[in-house]
Amino acid sequence: MSSPTPPQLLIHNRFIAFLIWQSITSSSIFLLFKLLTIPTQPFLLSLLTFLAFQFSQFIFSLSLSFLSSPKHCSPLSPLQLSYAFIRFLFVSGDSFSSLDFRRRFYLSLRLILFLLAASFSGFLSLVCASGFCDFRGFGFGFVYGLLYVYFHRWVLEFPIIQRPPFYSFKMKLPLAVKQAFKLSSSVYLCSSVLLAFLPNHFNSYVTLRKFITEQIILFSGSFSMFICWELSHHLHQVLHTKRFVFAPPKWSAAAETNPSEPLLAALEESTPGSLPQYLAYLDLCMVCENNVDTWRRAAFFEETGETYKRVVAVCLQPLEHLASTVAEGFESQSVDKAYQQLNQLQPQNDLQLDPKCYEPLNNFQQFAWCARTAAFLTVRSHTEDRFGVAQLSGSNAAVISTLLSCLLAAEALMGKKTNLQTSHQLMGPGGIKWATPNTVRREIVVVKKISGPLYSKAYAIADVLKTSIYSIVSAFHDEMLASEKAGHLHKDWLISGKPLFGNNELLLQKLRLFLDFRAS
Repeated sequence: MSSPTPPQLLIHNRFIAFLIWQSITSSSIFLLFKLLTIPTQPFLLSLLTFLAFQFSQFIFSLSLSFLSSPKHCSPLSPLQLSYAFIRFLFVSGDSFSSLDFRRRFYLSLRLILFLLAASFSGFLSLVCASGFCDFRGFGFGFVYGLLYVYFHRWVLEFPIIQRPPFYSFKMKLPLAVKQAFKLSSSVYLCSSVLLAFLPNHFNSYVTLRKFITEQIILFSGSFSMFICWELSHHLHQVLHTKRFVFAPPKWSAAAETNPSEPLLAALEESTPGSLPQYLAYLDLCMVCENNVDTWRRAAFFEETGETYKRVVAVCLQPLEHLASTVAEGFESQSVDKAYQQLNQLQPQNDLQLDPKCYEPLNNFQQFAWCARTAAFLTVRSHTEDRFGVAQLSGSNAAVISTLLSCLLAAEALMGKKTNLQTSHQLMGPGGIKWATPNTVRREIVVVKKISGPLYSKAYAIADVLKTSIYSIVSAFHDEMLASEKAGHLHKDWLISGKPLFGNNELLLQKLRLFLDFRAS
């Protein structure tokens, strides 16, 4: 068996650390709960109860790690699953041949397994915590699993500011207690109301005191179960989103020869959308933005330029996917043709796009890292690129063109009109340019304006892209103005081929708006 690669070893080590710390927190909560609620029990029975509770928490933690992912993806609906199985059984052809379908199918399978694991863990945890068999634990675990899936809490969220893990976990502790109390109160009241309608339910209790004692123990047991799950969730988020440095030791031989190879290997060879790849993008973004590891950033600008081109390529690849996906959606709907033929008959907000165009918006974290990394690396090249590899390799033009294409795509998804304005201008007194009446205004794309979360995601992506473009324009403002006066702006700062979204004229017009600081 081959030895695991560094990214695999990284995830394995973090998973082991998560299980260790999770067992410590759940053990502390269980022992504290037992000391406060349950009288002294025989040692063997207490030990078996403790081990069973730990096993239930281990099942939940295992299913949580199996389900979690940094990339948001929509699962298949029950109707889609049923249709796929029927087609697989009775119709020739493979229904699972599509990569996107298999990814959504595996996610649906993981969600189902998580719900089953949460239900079983809830039953076993409540039995161990309360000391008597109560099948309401199944319902408690199932409800918690449904809420966990519905609010997409299984998606790993990377913090904007990287703090020490202990401090981050401490900041989440009050939130976990509050959430556990809300959940335990809600599910307990709902289950009590349902049990009140069962015949002869209260006749099984001999005294009122015994009934009240059991209800207190049951509520406390559910609270201890929920707080263990909430702490496991926050602990999993903190440990798995912590930055990892993909670099050899600073004074080692590998640091002198090729310090960027571990990072590039993690970016290029990891599974797209996997946790190792996201951690590599985070590490790359922090190297380019900050001045902590300047020796690593200096290695990007080596004389051959191969390392710089590889870094820029891995940053632009997700952004290119976003722009090309949106462009394909517009082409499939024939938006331009629909507008030319029906602009007098069909209102703007009746035009629809394929829902697949909006799916890339769920990867905001990766897009933000890629845009910021490409922009800051281009800005750093203005002062740190001794060999001029950024400009000579054409990376600067590729970065500007890709960022502008993605910005136009994001604005189109927001429902913003993209105009290409051509005017015959005359020079008036005082050097003032006057536009003649024969100004041509040509609409490129008009789409339905979206609202809600989709609009917010498109707006957030557009905001990051505009900030990134402005940072490059501010750093190279004098050079861009000189190219504009010489009439070489499109040759020096834009690619010669067809862009991913829009056209060359539209990108040049947008770049001029940024150059005049009028893009909004």
